[in-house]
Amino acid sequence: MWMRLTLRNPDKYRPFFKEEMRRRHARQELERTWKRRRSQERAPEDKEGNSSDEEGYIPTEGGHDPIKCDVGYYARRVGLDVEEFQVQTEDGFIIDLWHVYDPREYTKLDEKERTDRGPDLFTGARKPVPTNPEQKPKFPVLLMHGLLQSSGAYCVNDEDSLAFYLCKSGYDVWLGNNRCGFKPKHVLLEYSDPRMWCWNIRQMGVFDLPALTSRILYETGFEKIGLICHSQGTTQALVALAKEQRPELGEKLTVFCALAPAAYAGPLIGKMYFKFMRVITPAMFRMMFGIHSFIPFMMSMHKLLPPRLYGWMGYKVFWFLFNWSDSRWDRGLHDRMFQFAPVYVSAESMRWWLGRECFARNKCILATREEWRAEEREDIEADSKEQNDKKADADMEETGDASPVPEPAIEAHRRKPKGSTAWYNEQAPPFALWVCGKDDLVDGGRLLRRFERGREPHVKVVHQKVIPDFEHLDVIWAMDAPEQVFKELREVLWKTCNVRDQCRVPKGCEDVTAWSPDKSAEDEDEEAEQSSSSENLSS
Repeated sequence: MWMRLTLRNPDKYRPFFKEEMRRRHARQELERTWKRRRSQERAPEDKEGNSSDEEGYIPTEGGHDPIKCDVGYYARRVGLDVEEFQVQTEDGFIIDLWHVYDPREYTKLDEKERTDRGPDLFTGARKPVPTNPEQKPKFPVLLMHGLLQSSGAYCVNDEDSLAFYLCKSGYDVWLGNNRCGFKPKHVLLEYSDPRMWCWNIRQMGVFDLPALTSRILYETGFEKIGLICHSQGTTQALVALAKEQRPELGEKLTVFCALAPAAYAGPLIGKMYFKFMRVITPAMFRMMFGIHSFIPFMMSMHKLLPPRLYGWMGYKVFWFLFNWSDSRWDRGLHDRMFQFAPVYVSAESMRWWLGRECFARNKCILATREEWRAEEREDIEADSKEQNDKKADADMEETGDASPVPEPAIEAHRRKPKGSTAWYNEQAPPFALWVCGKDDLVDGGRLLRRFERGREPHVKVVHQKVIPDFEHLDVIWAMDAPEQVFKELREVLWKTCNVRDQCRVPKGCEDVTAWSPDKSAEDEDEEAEQSSSSENLSS
């Protein structure tokens, strides 16, 4: 406030202020260019010839952004397009699957071909993989969104949107949405039926994710796909792949890429308003929030409020609840970013996150509080012992006196062999993880330690990265996300692809070598760094 009163611009201290200004001016210039073209009467072929970008993509929408809750509209602004498929889950929900495509080389399917195919998964003959002697098919990738969002969150940053970035890089991009979303549908149940809302993260993982995967395999003809998830999307994938849930899904994935993985809770769960949710009884929770949709008033406001006001309010609410900053985002796109949130979710799913006997208490999705605390104490003692072994006897005795008396739960856990408490079996796909260093909502570092300490012997980590200055949403919305995350995602998807000889090589992946199960994540990262440095030298 003081800086504004003294006629100074506080935004100048934002880390990407110059880039933000450059993008704003570029958008304004594009708006003026589009307006001039629309006002001039030109032949269609002349218009097309002058409106394409450097790579030949032809935008079919443009001008001033009216702020729409429409993924297809924003795809057309960058020369792509979107078609919507209906997918039926095994428990009867109809969910939306969006296919991002390049209209220059793909023709949108008829509406009848995009309706649901029934509840049977991974059965029947798949469509043949498209064969074109001039160009190989693109490898399919599924993107899953976070809590209270839709996969439209991957489409709000123009060219730097993850969905559009991967599509233009040479991948076949599919955007998955969970049950209910913007349009709650079920083959038997009505909106007012409590059974329509009797589900949580487990059902989203065990039913929704396999249904989406099965439909993509059918439409593309491939045997496996790549999976990218953010936040809650990683939770449902981690749950689905667990050996007690639906581990066979792992055999349909070439890699699971987790952005801001939500397996362990961060310190934000201790906030007063989250504590209140944890204190009240399940009966009180249901009395306050009902047994249907969670605060449906939010969706009513989405329909009634002007888009820009709704986007501004959405940011303020998320900022208050999750303490996120927008220091790395393009503020010119704020209103657009929050048009695709919130969506319909069940009160039961929010109780799974916040209830007194659920995630908020255990602070882990697949282990009790006692189990992960025992593992953490075991790690601390192992690290302490390793340090003490290097000290003099006097130092070792001093440290031993100060150590806490082992608890029965710790002792019982210590007697178990490493890997006996593993969440995953040999069907698990390779994992790749991007952890945000300033993420207070989830603790991705603890998940990394679980893999590093050998507690998941069947999980192969092909890539791992901690980005120190990133917050929870920065992995998809930060202005430097393409460099910090998207480029590496593109390479990881390609090096784990099981049919590289049959697919089009993505842009920027010409020198990416195939992944070998015998290589460690450190070896893979070292090779990636060498490849990157050689590219820089050649350029």
